[in-house]
Amino acid sequence: MRHLLIICLVVLLVSSSATGTPMTGGIGLMYVKSAQTLSPGYLDFNTGTRYFGKIASFGSDQKAYTLWTVRIFSSINYGINDHIELAISPVLYQDTNKGGSGFSKESVNFPDDILLSLKFGSYGSLESPFLYGSQLSLQLPTARKHNIIYEAYSAGKIEVGLTGLISYYSNLTFPNEGWSIHGNIGYLNHNDVGVDLTDDDDDPSPNAMSSEILFGAGALFPAGTFDFSVELNARAFLNHPPVTAYSREYVSYLTPAIYYKPARWISIEYAMDLRLLSGDDVTEYSTNGTTHLPPPPTANFPNYPSWRGILGVKVDILPRSLYHTQEKAFREKATDRRRILEKMLDSEEDTESAEEELVRIQSERRRVEEELERLRKLLEDEKSNN
Repeated sequence: MRHLLIICLVVLLVSSSATGTPMTGGIGLMYVKSAQTLSPGYLDFNTGTRYFGKIASFGSDQKAYTLWTVRIFSSINYGINDHIELAISPVLYQDTNKGGSGFSKESVNFPDDILLSLKFGSYGSLESPFLYGSQLSLQLPTARKHNIIYEAYSAGKIEVGLTGLISYYSNLTFPNEGWSIHGNIGYLNHNDVGVDLTDDDDDPSPNAMSSEILFGAGALFPAGTFDFSVELNARAFLNHPPVTAYSREYVSYLTPAIYYKPARWISIEYAMDLRLLSGDDVTEYSTNGTTHLPPPPTANFPNYPSWRGILGVKVDILPRSLYHTQEKAFREKATDRRRILEKMLDSEEDTESAEEELVRIQSERRRVEEELERLRKLLEDEKSNN
């Protein structure tokens, strides 16, 4: 109970200052990532869209029109071994709100940037509900346009991020069937020294690397066919980009989400970002005569939208056993548990004492017994239905 209170306190502290990491698939919530990695040989594909729209009215003398920003994201995640997961996450489409309207080179990035990440996780003792990990990320500037209004700051250089991960699972035997809490804290370096953020060389450019701290915490509540989650995420600059950057303020979002799982291998996801706090707009636009940065289409419209919708789908591609019946899945899991138990009995190299080894064996044995009991009940239910 003491450990649970500690993790809850950490979540509240992190959330109060506020993370938003890119949507990169794998295990976790919409933004906040779990410290658990995909099992070796597991491959999943995640894709979807994040969108915002607002009717802009300019009074009776001018026509109103719709302001919007749409991003289409994707991610392929692969479990390399028990502790390493690789993610390749290209952004397929991004509105730039520059140039003319419609689908043109100036108005959209098609494609946008690519994010590469390595997650090192699933670290923790067998009898502990806590898992720990970290994630190293590189953002490759494959997009045509950067410094986009209504989106997080990006200067068009290779960006480097490092994130620490912690997770608490209430169900040690079946982690995905019990509620869980996850926390992330990361550092993002934009590597933007000397970059021109506008079309005019006389405008200010970064004299030092802009960097941010990313915070995030959330909880997941499985409920059979549906799962529910809620998370708080935010970003705050350690070193601000120059005044010609569109998004250079602190921002935090609350993100409730629902996940519909019609089968074990597919999940349909919907979420809503609701802006909680945002700093004052400190960008300098051409209307003030100090830069050549085009101003927002309407006055007093914030750089960060007040809401954003997210609609996505995640498909587990490998292994093919994910498409098998629940009975076969339990049989395979029980076999894996026996293999782990036998390995622990054959080797004591990783333990500090015989007492610690005994505790580990007893914990793993309980998990095997619980899985076998669930398999027995499943078989009995199938027999009674027949």
